Amino acid sequence: MPGSEFKIQEDTVSSPPQDLPRRWVILALIFSITVINFIDRQTLSVLAPVLKATFHLSNEYYGRIVAALQFGMMSGEFPMGWLMDRWGARLGLTAAVLWWSGATGAQVFCGSGMQLGITRFWMGTGEAGNYPGGMKAVSRFFSKEKRTLAIGIFNSGSMIGATIAPPLIVFLMQRYGFRAAFLVPALLGLIWVPLWWFTYPGKASPLLSGEPLQISLPVLLRQSSTWAVMMCRFLIGPVMQFYWYWIPSYLYSVRHMSLTQIGFLGWIPFLLGDTGGVLGGWAAGWLQSRGVGIYNVRKITMVGSSLLCLTSLMVTYLHSATAALFTIGIAIMADNFLSANMFGAITDLFPDHAIGRVTGLTGVSGGLSGLLFPLLTGALVDRVSYKPVFILVGFMPLLGTLALFILGKQYRSTRST
Repeated sequence: MPGSEFKIQEDTVSSPPQDLPRRWVILALIFSITVINFIDRQTLSVLAPVLKATFHLSNEYYGRIVAALQFGMMSGEFPMGWLMDRWGARLGLTAAVLWWSGATGAQVFCGSGMQLGITRFWMGTGEAGNYPGGMKAVSRFFSKEKRTLAIGIFNSGSMIGATIAPPLIVFLMQRYGFRAAFLVPALLGLIWVPLWWFTYPGKASPLLSGEPLQISLPVLLRQSSTWAVMMCRFLIGPVMQFYWYWIPSYLYSVRHMSLTQIGFLGWIPFLLGDTGGVLGGWAAGWLQSRGVGIYNVRKITMVGSSLLCLTSLMVTYLHSATAALFTIGIAIMADNFLSANMFGAITDLFPDHAIGRVTGLTGVSGGLSGLLFPLLTGALVDRVSYKPVFILVGFMPLLGTLALFILGKQYRSTRST
């Protein structure tokens, strides 16, 4: 029935390909492009003090530039998800990476805040393809019991990118000027493209393989589970974006750390947070291997990690910058643990040939909140302080998790499993 819910995907596990070495190489490539993607994104936040001074930007105007990237991602998410479902991850990710690498390189020529905002929007429309493409590839090469771990591994590339970005970008800025910090990530993306093209199997497209494409957008939007995962990402997505885009500015303006200190120490919370994605995927697989039903797996992992996200409430009350960095790292680790299972929930609730578009739809909702939250953050920081922002990012993961289980009709029907 077009308006009925899809059956939860526990008993419809497709056999993964037997080419084990290739699947791990493909996962390594997805991980590496996620690293590059998040170096691209972090460049703006690490250079924020320099860019604000160079282009005479207030915190509120800086928030608008951050929002421009999010608006671009929101605009590009569903088209990119459609592209992945229709043509496969080989062509889809190749096109996405070429598109956003061009935008990243174009930032070298920006001479004003407006030009920077325009190129960040362009970059966002391409970077929107990272997660639909990664999810599409994982759903093709990994069984459902292994997918959350695979998702956790490639999603941890976001933390590695955020870890590498501060020292790399500060080094490039101090030695070659801030424009070089935009050029190098663009070149890394261009180097990645041929590696992906010649590694990923060509017959990846449902259009070519005969896989059905009968699930239309109106049908997807009639499913309560679509709105469940969209609302979940709407509330969880801006949390990690706050840490990526605002922590360097927080350390600089509130903790009075220099750019050099940020380059040496700013990566520590993200390194700690990086363990969260892998642990989240491993924990889900471990619980499933011991016979725990998928509803209880997601409930245990997501509720537990969302409660740990509340540690961010402590940050502004700590006098020591070291203690604040460690506490931020705990919150990032919990959020990344949660994110691995949030994306895993998409593979629970939807058939493989809809994963690209559903991931894209969650990206639209995450992009909308990512568009609004930087504007709110900039206004709060300028008019109040960082304190109310840390309170918001503490509670939003818990609210997102509750939304998933309240709206996710399939999860409600499998509570006993």
